[in-house]
Amino acid sequence: MEINPLGLISAAIAFLSIWIGHVSVRKIEAITVALWKPMTILITFGLALEYAALSVSNQSLAAVFGILGVTLLWDAFEIKRQAHRVRKGHAPANPNNTRHAAMLAEPNSRATTLNILNRYPIGRAVDPEEAVRLITSH
Repeated sequence: MEINPLGLISAAIAFLSIWIGHVSVRKIEAITVALWKPMTILITFGLALEYAALSVSNQSLAAVFGILGVTLLWDAFEIKRQAHRVRKGHAPANPNNTRHAAMLAEPNSRATTLNILNRYPIGRAVDPEEAVRLITSH
């Protein structure tokens, strides 16, 4: 019986690339003023990796390139979606980023500097004032 590590390799690459991509998208969107620059870089590298996946004869390498390429292409899309999440107040705005500062200054803006993910679940519903206290008390 021959061992085929392709499934394990593919799973590990998918997990790591999605994890790193998620963290990177949040960080890149928070510090970048012109979103088209990182999006263009991600699309370019993503397409290059997809081309490489189609060009190599090694199945393991093709799987790695294909997964990484699709992840980079998806991350380019997610940078734009992250900007929308910041505008809606679903992700924290960076007041040092001029694009975010403009969002925060807009009248009736829902953008906030509060990181709603930085909290510990308490097992019950809370009103908005208590939610803010729970988030800012850490």
